[in-house]
Amino acid sequence: MSANVIDVADPADPRLDDFRYLNSVDRRPDLPTGKGLVIAEGVLVVQRMLASRFRPRAMLGTDRRLGELEADLPGVEAPYYRVDADVMAQVVGFHLNRGVLASSSRPPELTAAQVLAGARTVAVLEGVNDHENLGSIFRNAAGLGVDGVLFGVGCADPLYRRAVRVSMGHALLVPYAWTECWPGDLELLRNNGFRLLAMTQDTSARTLPEAMADVAGAKAAILVGAEGPGLTEQAMRASDMRVRIPMSRGTDSLNVATAAALAFYERARLAD
Repeated sequence: MSANVIDVADPADPRLDDFRYLNSVDRRPDLPTGKGLVIAEGVLVVQRMLASRFRPRAMLGTDRRLGELEADLPGVEAPYYRVDADVMAQVVGFHLNRGVLASSSRPPELTAAQVLAGARTVAVLEGVNDHENLGSIFRNAAGLGVDGVLFGVGCADPLYRRAVRVSMGHALLVPYAWTECWPGDLELLRNNGFRLLAMTQDTSARTLPEAMADVAGAKAAILVGAEGPGLTEQAMRASDMRVRIPMSRGTDSLNVATAAALAFYERARLAD
């Protein structure tokens, strides 16, 4: 089946409503309290949406981007509303360099048990409320062998447009779930055979290479906290081991996404 392409010349056409107000504070379509849509931006992110459990409702883009997506669209029922760049800018509210968007309704949330099933390495986040950090963590997780992500309290929405964009669409592919009781649900990890490693700046904690060598043959959950304060004491007490990244030149911490990436890499290197 060929792509369902519909040419649209009027920016006020109601069929394009999924893509309006993308930069609005209180009207953007990806607000869970509003339309609750998931917005994929750019060819690569749209391709990853098409490969995920997030089924597109509609796509909006230029003819050039349609050509780049041509091989991905056969069998996709969602319409591709083909517009020129000026119409797209009027609909979206700004000039979109990436030239294509896709919208999806939010599917039912996965449970923690579903995310943990078959997993060997998971990331557990507490208080990570910056969408760019969150998107980077998903991208790092996808590239460095992390099987899933669990959210504790205080985390940002992983399906916010910026988080999805920064993740390069991996927020749609790496399975995640929200915990219901924090930090009590960490016991679910332990009951599923995971060793819980809490990342910290504490100089008395075990170094990252030592800790990852210790759990090389076991399931591992890597806990990271908010930028600045890090994990709460309650989360660290619920963990099996406190882990630090050896630092030099008077630096005491790294960006949370960078710290997570180092932990993911060391885990992958020693778990192979």
